[in-house]
Amino acid sequence: MSGAESNLSRDQEVTLQSVPENTWIEVIQKMESVYSDLVETQIKEEQKNAELEEAQRFIRSVLTSMTDVLVVSDLRGRIQQVNRALEVTTGRPAGQLLGRPLASLFADEFADKVESFLGPQECESLIDCEVGLKTRDGGTVPLAMNCSNRYDADNRRVGTVLLGRPIGELRLAYDDLHRTHQELKEAQAQLVQSEKMASLGRLVAGVAHELNNPISFVFGNMRALQQYGERINRFLGAVDDQLPPEELARLREIEKIDRIMADMDSLIEGTLEGAERVRDIVQDLRRYSTQQTEAVCRFDLAESVRKGVRWVLKACRVKPEVAFDMPESVMISGRQGHVHQILINLVQNAVDVMEGQQKLQIDIACDQGSERVRVTVRDHGPGIPEQHFTRLFDPFFTTKPVGKGTGLGLSICYRLATDHGGDLTARNHPDGGAEFSLVLPVEYMDRG
Repeated sequence: MSGAESNLSRDQEVTLQSVPENTWIEVIQKMESVYSDLVETQIKEEQKNAELEEAQRFIRSVLTSMTDVLVVSDLRGRIQQVNRALEVTTGRPAGQLLGRPLASLFADEFADKVESFLGPQECESLIDCEVGLKTRDGGTVPLAMNCSNRYDADNRRVGTVLLGRPIGELRLAYDDLHRTHQELKEAQAQLVQSEKMASLGRLVAGVAHELNNPISFVFGNMRALQQYGERINRFLGAVDDQLPPEELARLREIEKIDRIMADMDSLIEGTLEGAERVRDIVQDLRRYSTQQTEAVCRFDLAESVRKGVRWVLKACRVKPEVAFDMPESVMISGRQGHVHQILINLVQNAVDVMEGQQKLQIDIACDQGSERVRVTVRDHGPGIPEQHFTRLFDPFFTTKPVGKGTGLGLSICYRLATDHGGDLTARNHPDGGAEFSLVLPVEYMDRG
């Protein structure tokens, strides 16, 4: 060692020896603190890595478990991520799909639709857009596709997310639902028809009486016309035989030809009126009982109310008094047979609930406004128990004994009223008894 190096080494030793002990202790403590921080940071990083790996495993398990296909693309429309469902549906592994244009997944006729959603510009989301997904064997799978924009942590659009479900499964479910709905509609129509027939059965006596009056009138007039015809034929025979004028005058007086001629017009008019009445009743019966949907027409609601009351009361063993408070005529448009069915059911129910009561009376009122008309039917029975109000219009709900009612009358009436754009409600009248209110539009509003 040279003299210069020896002197330098001795100078360093002197310098280190001159450093206070406290300074060394602080340096060591600082080193330990830095090392502890490094260890703690490493532990946290390892924990974060473990959490990140767990999150990635969770996301992969979710993507693998999804039955809907999932495709993630960037702003250029390049595929960045797919799930297992897409691989299975297309028959291609993810390695063959990543980096390819998103539009290449779809049949040519749908490529433009998909490309219109891609690009740097922000687009509205697509909901249930039907497209064709190409498969490995050259076929296509119909897909109900939803597309939405994808954003980063700074809320910048960075691509798109496509989520779709093969329509085959949805179409089967829809077909099942549609078939079930049709079966329910057919069953409902059969129930309505059954209730019509049940109501008509209760009204047969009243309808028969309605027919009997005009038929008897026509029958009587035709017998009179038959006798008049015989007298006229005898007189015309004498005219053909060219009897002397005085003999013809005497025969004319005997056969009462002048009175016959004076009475002929009224007999014919009365017969036509009776026949028209029979025709109207038969049309009402057909309209009421038919299973087909009748055409909308203008009709007199007040006359339908009176007709329904007549039909019901003619079939009653004990007839209640009916108090009317309504105009002579109330013209509305709608399906007359349906309205007639509602009115008959309401009147029949009013009669049924008063069985055994001392006061047998039904109050029927009709108020007409510019847009709607209200018909109220009130009985003087015991009223409706509070616990029954919520179920009053439910199908098959009835308080009548077995065999006395199907529980469909009010339910069907309510549906027919709402189908007309109207409503049917019930309440207990302050003075006793139940009151049903049928509200109908003056101009028909179909909600069926």
